[in-house]
Amino acid sequence: MTAEIVIRLAEPADLAALGRLGAELVRAHHRFDARRFIAPTGDIEAGYARFLGDQLDQAGSVIYVAARGDAVLGYVYAGLEPASWKELRDPAGFIHDLLVEPPARGQGVAKRLLAAAAAWLEQRGAPRLVLWTAHHNDAARRLFAGLGFRPTMVEMTREVDDERGAPQLTGSST
Repeated sequence: MTAEIVIRLAEPADLAALGRLGAELVRAHHRFDARRFIAPTGDIEAGYARFLGDQLDQAGSVIYVAARGDAVLGYVYAGLEPASWKELRDPAGFIHDLLVEPPARGQGVAKRLLAAAAAWLEQRGAPRLVLWTAHHNDAARRLFAGLGFRPTMVEMTREVDDERGAPQLTGSST
C-alpha cells in the first residue's frame, strides 16, 4: 500500500529536497526564457536550499512540503508583503514558489499545498493572495485560474542589447 501524501510545515531536515526542487524551478524558468531568468549555474541546489533555509525562521514567511513518508514531493513558499507603491498594490499574501515533482502531479498536491499556504496567509490577515507565473507555464496558469486567481499584470522584458526591430527609445533627460 502506498503511503498517504501529507502536507506539513517544512523542517531543516527537508532542505536538501527543497534545494533540489527549487533548482528545478530555476531550470524550468530558464528553459522558458533564458534571457529573463537566472541561469542554473554552480551548485544551484545548495544555493536554493540556503535561501529557503533562511526563510524558515522568518515570521512573515512559510514553507509547506508535500511528503510521502520521508520523500518530499513538492513545496510551496509564501509570505506576507506590505503595501507597495512600486507595484500599486495594497498588502497581500504572496505565493513565491509552488512546485510538485512530475510523478506526483495530477493528484491534487499543488492544490493542497496552495490551500495550506492560503490558510496560513489568511490567518495572518492577508486580504488577498498574489502570485506570478511564467507566461509559458500554461499548466500553472490553468491551475491558478481554476483556483480563482485572475490575471492582473503582464510583465514584459526587453534586453538592452536587443536590436532586433525594436524602435529606438530616444528622449532628453534633464
